[in-house]
Amino acid sequence: MSYNLYAYVSLWHSVCNSKVVMMVDSLQSDEVNVLASQADWDWPLAVRDIFRPRGVNLLVADSANDIVNVLRHRRIRTTIVDTDPAQCWAGAGLWTLKIIRLECPLMPCILLASGITEMMLEEALQLDAFSVIDKPVDMNILKDQLNRLFVKRYGSYIFSA
Repeated sequence: MSYNLYAYVSLWHSVCNSKVVMMVDSLQSDEVNVLASQADWDWPLAVRDIFRPRGVNLLVADSANDIVNVLRHRRIRTTIVDTDPAQCWAGAGLWTLKIIRLECPLMPCILLASGITEMMLEEALQLDAFSVIDKPVDMNILKDQLNRLFVKRYGSYIFSA
């Protein structure tokens, strides 16, 4: 099966707000940004400990509007979304992933969830989530998933041991 690269880049260009982004590219010359949704627990602080030694920036969005704004104005490599319905802002959970898909359909996303159900997994699969991690989050599992994602998507071993 062959793909028309020009059509692919043109489609991606139009979808991601006039930003031409190649899906497989080098991370060596760019800053590496990961966008996470705000949570009602301290996981963003713990995740920073995984990111900081690798030179990865963790950007935390407090609302769905913030997520859209960051996606439009910053180069983001992946998103981490807490699907906990206890979040206090509208757009929490799988709705956040739907918003991300509207803004950048090919953006890799890791979901964090408590009480994962088969229905949630089916919807996450339909929305092309990279993975779903059960809460409380084991940081080693998150690091392993980030490593898989960055190796598969960008050819980068930035999260390897």
